[in-house]
Amino acid sequence: MRVHCAVYARGLRRYSTYRAATLAGILTNSVFGAISATVMLALFAARPQINGYDAGDAVTQVFVGQTLIAVVAVMGPPLELGERVRSGDVGTDLLRPVSLQGWWLSEDLGRATFQLVFRGVPTFAVGALLFDLVLPADPVRWAAVLVSAVLAVLVSFSLRYLYELAGFWIMDSRGIWAVAGLLGPVAAGMLLPLTLFPPALADVLRLLPWASMVQIPAEILLGKDTLPGGTSLGGLALQAGWAAALLALGAWTTDRATRRVVVQGG
Repeated sequence: MRVHCAVYARGLRRYSTYRAATLAGILTNSVFGAISATVMLALFAARPQINGYDAGDAVTQVFVGQTLIAVVAVMGPPLELGERVRSGDVGTDLLRPVSLQGWWLSEDLGRATFQLVFRGVPTFAVGALLFDLVLPADPVRWAAVLVSAVLAVLVSFSLRYLYELAGFWIMDSRGIWAVAGLLGPVAAGMLLPLTLFPPALADVLRLLPWASMVQIPAEILLGKDTLPGGTSLGGLALQAGWAAALLALGAWTTDRATRRVVVQGG
């Protein structure tokens, strides 16, 4: 546990050094959020209700997506594991006295914590200043949102870790990332709320793991009955189920992958 805490702190400290990049990220996310929110307002001006969403709901989800975009890294950057597999440096990683998955999870949690506090929260605050966001008054709902954000990070890490592990078989995981970077944001509800999709398609996408990174946290914040079971607990249960299943799959895949690792022809 001490090693994992040290790796977590290293990930937090590492990203805290990129202060200019953090400020640029806040500006970029705020501007893009404002543009997307304006588009949503124009859309809902023509049609005030779409599948249970109104303009306030849609604008709020826009800024939830911009808040979480760097936290869950649905569009990257990828973990460094894929490059280390390709270069053979992963051999050093396997000599450490902790599991490969545990090491990278600890570091990614440090990264996500920094991005949430120092990039995500300021971006959401800008959205709240510029637009009338739908914000819950119940502190219990806010606690559920925080738990949902943690589960979103776990789901995100698990998916990205599996993308990178593919490098043990195909040698280069950048092709997988190219596809995931295009499809992931759509399936997550980051580019467009899934509620705006045809209902049958939205119901299917909402049950996939990508939706647990943005759509489910947004619906928990908004208190929507479109969540599994119609409650926040149903949404949290779905996220927890995907996190547990994907982490278990990652552990199993790691075991299979490390049986075939070849470094520098050895």
